[in-house]
Amino acid sequence: MEVVDARVRLPQDRRPSGSYAAPPRVTEQYDRVLDLSAKMNAGSLGALLAELDAAGVGRAVMHAETEGGEDADALNAALRGVLDEHPGRFVGVGCVDIGRPFPGRLATDAVRCADLGFVGVSFQPAFFGRDIDDRHLYPLYARAEELGLLVAVHTGVTYSRMHPLRHERPEMLDQVACDFPDLRLVACHAGWPWATEFAAVARRHPTVFLEFGGLAPKYVARPGTGWDALFGMMRNVLSQQVLYGSDWPVIAPTRALAEWRAAGLPDDALAALLGGNTRRLLGLDATPAGAAPVA
Repeated sequence: MEVVDARVRLPQDRRPSGSYAAPPRVTEQYDRVLDLSAKMNAGSLGALLAELDAAGVGRAVMHAETEGGEDADALNAALRGVLDEHPGRFVGVGCVDIGRPFPGRLATDAVRCADLGFVGVSFQPAFFGRDIDDRHLYPLYARAEELGLLVAVHTGVTYSRMHPLRHERPEMLDQVACDFPDLRLVACHAGWPWATEFAAVARRHPTVFLEFGGLAPKYVARPGTGWDALFGMMRNVLSQQVLYGSDWPVIAPTRALAEWRAAGLPDDALAALLGGNTRRLLGLDATPAGAAPVA
């Protein structure tokens, strides 16, 4: 069965800016905890392809998201270019600029992403000072639901010291799922430190998926780290709503896959996590030739 990485970043060498840069209060903890700046600047498309091949990953979902300061249209054009260069290897999730005024323009952005052949849109509410259920975002949600696009939303901890955590609390995603019952929502990074509450939101809403990009799976599986309830539910009632993602270049796919395979999940739950659920979510039914097995 094919391994599908539900989250990799648009490589820095394909972004409008030649290097990754952000205010020091944004990067200082990211660099201390994740060495993010160095990883981003070393993250070329060639390096990504090599890492996916080494890990046996058949396909990956590439996100053109931004924390601000980059042009969304330029990012989406760059993402479309990668998809065109490597047909069948990547699926695209487009970028929308939720910081600009006039909510109706966000609906137009969703249409543009659909026209570019992307399967969804993504954004990081806290970086723009918006709640997940901010009314400014509702035209975007409505148009995405109408078009069949998924919406991937950053949830949980951010290491930026300039952006409060309160914008991404689980009850806000629950409100959006209530108001848009046919909209597929992906909680990127699975919402720690509110992992139990995000598990409850997913349990309530079969349209909500929890994605583990940028996390070390060994800590998700370790008792006492705050993941206990969610990890326990990954074995059974939430086994069809969890998605493996590396968030490359943050976590190497080889490391993430090795740690998930050592986490002790049942074989059927592991297969769903590492590819089955993402294929079903995105309608990726056919397994490409040469795809690597899940376990």
